[in-house]
Amino acid sequence: MIEQLLELDTSIFLYLNNLGTPSWDGFWNLITNKRTFIPLYLVLLYLMSKSMPKKQIVILVLTIAGMILFTDQITNFFKFTFERLRPCAQEGVLEYIRQSDCWGYGFFSGHSSNSMATAIFTGLMLRPVYKNLIYFMIIWSLVVAYSRIYLGLHYPLDIICGLTFGVLAGTLFFTIFKRLSARFVQIE
Repeated sequence: MIEQLLELDTSIFLYLNNLGTPSWDGFWNLITNKRTFIPLYLVLLYLMSKSMPKKQIVILVLTIAGMILFTDQITNFFKFTFERLRPCAQEGVLEYIRQSDCWGYGFFSGHSSNSMATAIFTGLMLRPVYKNLIYFMIIWSLVVAYSRIYLGLHYPLDIICGLTFGVLAGTLFFTIFKRLSARFVQIE
């Protein structure tokens, strides 16, 4: 059963990866670059913190740092536990994909887990003021996740598991932030 699932995963990956064209490669490389969205992160941080007391801003920044560290480390733990090669590093697959310059393990996708954790956390934080922002953020995360398939770096299951973990991490750290704020911040 697992082998059939992995075969299906490979088939879907090859189909999606081969939909790409050289004219779109630059766009998807830009989307997958972590530095591309630094301005977005700064705007979101500003929007989340603009009406907070200083003590709560410190808690917010520490919570976000904890979320990034947690998500990154759990992702790496899974990668080095399961040792599933990226498609672009796997013989029998890399010969059929559009781009094949990579190495290492891919289960599960760090880009997917981190972007979805960010989407959920910021969407929940800003929901009282920007009710529909969470939908934009989820779509943004899905686009980042798809870029990993387009570039030949992850299978769909790597992406799905990363996105699922990101939802859990974003929700967990939103809850942590709320509890820490309630405990340590006296809002006047």
